[in-house]
Amino acid sequence: MRWKVTNLTRGKLLADRAERAASFVDRFIGLMGRRSLGFGEGMHIVPCNSIHTFFMRIPIDVAFLDPEGTVVKQLLAMPPWRVSSICFKAHSVLELPAGTLSASGTGEGDRLSFEEVG
Repeated sequence: MRWKVTNLTRGKLLADRAERAASFVDRFIGLMGRRSLGFGEGMHIVPCNSIHTFFMRIPIDVAFLDPEGTVVKQLLAMPPWRVSSICFKAHSVLELPAGTLSASGTGEGDRLSFEEVG
């Protein structure tokens, strides 16, 4: 199943082929081992309030979201082999290709929407 993720505050598309990781195994594996993450791709991890980039080969942008989809914290171009701090306000995390959040002007307080596209 794929999701279209839009920043409603800025009117910008963040991803049109985001995957959702909701099971324990899918949340644990996430983007590990991927050689690339193309524009329009991403991973929405639910529930989640902290991430790691162990065994990843690429930097990623990370948006921590509250239950309403509001960005409560972001990490830009988080490199491989790092661990984020716990974001107690977060209910989920959206991982995107590095540069996506800056290019779209996405910031804390912005509201994101998720639309199932198949």
